[in-house]
Amino acid sequence: MDGIAVLVVAAAIFLWGAVSARLARADLTAPIVFVALGAALAGSGVLGEGVSAEAVLPLVELTLVWVLFSDAARVPLRDLRADTGRCVRLLGVGLPLSIAAGWALALVLLPGLGGWSALLVAAALAPTDAALGVPVVTDPAVPAGIRRLISVESGLNDGIATPVVLLAIAEAASAHGGGESPGLAVALGELLVGAVIGTAAGAGGGLVLRWARSRQWAAEDFVGIAVLALALSAYGLALAGHGNGFVAAFCAGLGFGATAGPRSAAELVFAEQTAALVSLLVWLAFGAVAVPVVAEGVDVSVLLYAALSLTVVRMVPVAVACVGAGLDRPTVLFIGWFGPRGLASLVFALLALEELGPAADEAVAVIGVAVLASVVAHGITSAPLAARYGRWAAERVGEPTVPGPELAQRGLPRRRSAAGKKPSNGR
Repeated sequence: MDGIAVLVVAAAIFLWGAVSARLARADLTAPIVFVALGAALAGSGVLGEGVSAEAVLPLVELTLVWVLFSDAARVPLRDLRADTGRCVRLLGVGLPLSIAAGWALALVLLPGLGGWSALLVAAALAPTDAALGVPVVTDPAVPAGIRRLISVESGLNDGIATPVVLLAIAEAASAHGGGESPGLAVALGELLVGAVIGTAAGAGGGLVLRWARSRQWAAEDFVGIAVLALALSAYGLALAGHGNGFVAAFCAGLGFGATAGPRSAAELVFAEQTAALVSLLVWLAFGAVAVPVVAEGVDVSVLLYAALSLTVVRMVPVAVACVGAGLDRPTVLFIGWFGPRGLASLVFALLALEELGPAADEAVAVIGVAVLASVVAHGITSAPLAARYGRWAAERVGEPTVPGPELAQRGLPRRRSAAGKKPSNGR
C-alpha cells in the first residue's frame, strides 16, 4: 500500500468519525462505507497490484483475537441466572441446528462446494453480530430480558462456532491438496489445550488487574492497553503450547470477565475504540480483497442461499430452540430475525481465502453476499421493528424498560439515552 492509499484510508477514517452519527441516521453504516471504499480502492488501481489475503492475514487474526476476547468478556455471566435456560437453548440447540441446516442447504444448492467447504459456509454464517442491529439491544422500549438474550447470544456464538470453522478450513485444505489433515483427535486436543490455557490466562489476568486496582497500582489510562495485551498473551501462550489460539482468546475473555470485577470507564472506551478501528480496517480489507471474488461468484444459487441463510436457516432453529421456553410467537420471530451476520463471518471468510486460495472463492462469495445483504436488511429494519416490538411488549406484557446491556459498537455510533448521555457500560 503506497502513500496515496494510506492517505485515502486515514482521511476516510477521520471523516467517518466526524460525520458518522449524521450518516447513521440515513442508515449509511460503517460496514457499507468501508466495504465500498475498499472495493473502490482496489478497482481504481490505487492499491497497485492489489491486496492479497496473505497480506491482510495479521490484521484479520488480530481482529479475531480481540473480537472473541471482548465479546466473551462483555457477557455478564453472574447476572444471567434468570436467563440461563434460554441462553443455553439458543447456543446449545439453536446454533448447532443452524450450522446443520446451513450445511445441508449448501450441499443441495451449492454442490460444487464439497462437504467441508459447505460446512465452512454454514459455520461462518452461524454467528450473529448484534452491533449491526444496535437499536435492538439498546432501545429501552424492548424488554430488558430480550435485549440481554440477543446480546449474550451474539457475544458467545462466534467463539462456539470458531472451532467448527477452523476444522472445516483444515479439512478443506487437505481435500484440495493443501496439506495433510491434522485429524479430529489432534484438532480436539488443540481445542482443549487452547481452552485450558486461555481460561487460566484470562482468569489469572483478571484477578491480577482486580488486585492492582484495589491498591490503586493500575493507572486508569493504561488499563485498556493491558487488557488488549492480555488477549494477545492468551493467544500466544496457546500457540506456544500447541493449542488453538482463537479458542484461547475466547476462553480468556470468559475468564477475565468472571474475575476482573467492575471495569473503569477508560478501559471500556479504549477497548471499544480499538475494536472500532481494527473492524473498520477489516471491512475495508474485505472490500479490497473479497468483493471482486464475490462479484465474480454471484449467481442465482448464491443469492438464494444467502436469502435462506438470513431467514429460514436462522429463524427455524431459533423457533425449535425456544419451544417450551415461555416465549410468545412475536418474541420468537423478533429474536429469529435479528441475527445479523457481520464481522466474525467476514474474518472467517478472509481466513479461508488465505488458507485455501482460489478453492475458497465460491465459499467466500456466499459468505460475502450474505453479510452484505445482512448489513443492509438488518440495518434498515432494526430501529423500526425494535420500536414496534417494544410498543407491543409494553401493551401486552407490561415489562418495565431499563437501560440496555453493554455492547461494543465496533465503529457504529452509540445511541444516546433520553437525557442525552451515553448509557453506562460498567458492571
